Amino acid sequence: MRDILDTHSHTLASGHAYSTIRENAHMAAKRGLELLAITEHAPCMPGSCHDFYFHNLKVVDRNAYEVPLLLGVELNILDTRGNVDLDLHILKQMDLAIASLHTPCIRPGSREENTACYLNVMKNPYVNIIGHPDDGRFPIDCLALVQAAKEYGKLLELNNSSLRPMSTRKGAREQDLEILKLCEQYQVSIVIGSDAHVDTEVGGHDLALALLEEAGFPEFLVVNGDVERLKPYANAYKATEEGFVFCPAGGVGMGGCDRW
Repeated sequence: MRDILDTHSHTLASGHAYSTIRENAHMAAKRGLELLAITEHAPCMPGSCHDFYFHNLKVVDRNAYEVPLLLGVELNILDTRGNVDLDLHILKQMDLAIASLHTPCIRPGSREENTACYLNVMKNPYVNIIGHPDDGRFPIDCLALVQAAKEYGKLLELNNSSLRPMSTRKGAREQDLEILKLCEQYQVSIVIGSDAHVDTEVGGHDLALALLEEAGFPEFLVVNGDVERLKPYANAYKATEEGFVFCPAGGVGMGGCDRW
């Protein structure tokens, strides 16, 4: 399966990661990636960066070592209403936004409550990806998740880090297989994310790719094979209210271009 992009990586700015933007990008270049997203944890994650960090991303080049960069955020879902921890005026500036449930930011609830967190955050037009919805500590209605992803045009993430033996997200493999089966049934696209917290993990999708092969999941539903498949989902390529789009190769133009 062709795999040329990584939509989920962290740097030192997240507080519990260990590399820089350029170190991550250098690894992406060595591995032949054609796109890398830097998605720092939003402010409610202990030790992560302030709102100002995200506001000031405009100063960072969106290309390093000839790898186009998307500069975004991994939001924390804070409640069953789908509220997140970045102000809308900043969120609208993000090239890519992942929304995830993390135990430092929200206590696991009932199956219905956890599902409501996902269903309501998907109503946010600036959320692009649901991050690691495989965490067994947050039991969910997988059918409702997949159907909502189809309704609201969101990507569901297959998180490589979740599948590691050391992961705290117990039961991820079984839940991923259930989600994949439903995604194939309802023709919902997924994206593989490394959830890298150090540069050597960038583009590391070995466990996720093995699971896709085991499940016999159709390649055309995996956006990692072609940057064009990602474009309908990412804020970077969508017109905002002002009619502008971000261009990952650099500049802004008119209509151009975890472990917890």
